[in-house]
Amino acid sequence: MSGMNQSAVRRVNTSVILRALAVSAGPLKLTALAERTGLSRRTIELILDSLVEAGWVAELDRVSTSGCAGRPARRYELRAERALLAAAQINTEYASAVVADVRGRIVGRAQRPLRAYQDPGATLDDVAELVGEALADAGGSPERLRAGAVASGGAIDDDGVVRRLVHTTRWEGVRLPEELARRVPVPWFADNDSNLGALGERWRGAAGDHDNVVWAVLGNRAGLGILIRGAVHRGLDGAAGEIVEAASIPTGSVENRPAAWLTSPEPERRSVALGRFEAARAGDPVALAEVEEFVENIASILTTLSWTVAPSLIVLGGGLEAAADVLLPRVRAALRAARAPAIELRATELGSDAPLVGAVKLVLDRMDTELFGPLGPSHPHQRSLT
Repeated sequence: MSGMNQSAVRRVNTSVILRALAVSAGPLKLTALAERTGLSRRTIELILDSLVEAGWVAELDRVSTSGCAGRPARRYELRAERALLAAAQINTEYASAVVADVRGRIVGRAQRPLRAYQDPGATLDDVAELVGEALADAGGSPERLRAGAVASGGAIDDDGVVRRLVHTTRWEGVRLPEELARRVPVPWFADNDSNLGALGERWRGAAGDHDNVVWAVLGNRAGLGILIRGAVHRGLDGAAGEIVEAASIPTGSVENRPAAWLTSPEPERRSVALGRFEAARAGDPVALAEVEEFVENIASILTTLSWTVAPSLIVLGGGLEAAADVLLPRVRAALRAARAPAIELRATELGSDAPLVGAVKLVLDRMDTELFGPLGPSHPHQRSLT
């Protein structure tokens, strides 16, 4: 690292150690840290001592090396809760928020019905209050909150601006990151909820073994989150995946059928849908006919998707997972009958948390340097761990 002063070198080394601790599944010994970072044991010891003193790293009880003389091995673990991240989700009925540590572990939650979804200002006020409630639920303080991300419906561009939202123009042009940063003064990011569902599923859910993935919500609500080579594909102005706006795709033909209410944001409608699938499981012919109509609609959309985006995996989410035992075998059979490519079909493993988990991942990706160094903060509210 020629040309760097000792302070800069130490900062870089500190960031390397923090990242190694952050991605580790458990505590690390000095030898393991040396192997993962390429730093000398003495350098690691000096940096860890300062991090322990500052409260960012915990030295755990020393463990003796079996049958070996000498000092017990020292183990270290990142105190991930010292820096917290917020994630929020907005739909037409309610908003929810979670707070996670820098390992992505959710440690606090809050949810409530929205006062007035058609009023973006009131809705974002609700989101800000929920972030505060989730932070309190996590036992955290506002000073520990580093950044946040919000998942919302509609076409959202790379800057977090809502470009289009079906059935309303009230949200068009709303700059989600700027509006939330005014209410909760940390850096904010934003993306479509299906995009973040796909991102979350690949990070912590059903899609961890695939790079080209579509996360699909179909029925009363319809939208796709598309990952290509592991990265979200937003398209022009964030329009990719907003199939509800495409008149040629029959997303609306079953919108008001009871079976399709699995993906409704309204609890009463979801309850009706669950009842229809329970009746179908019991062999009720009317319910089975409703399910088959819904399956035909899903298979039609996925067949088109399989010949255009052609992902290796499609994940059904947004509520469809509640009837995965009924839907998956029937949709698979319908896709085979349509001679669609042999794309794997799974249900979400994250359920309703998928967009929130994806939002946490978005924050970690966008804030990596600010959280772990080595560069200094570039935002008045960004506070590096180092």
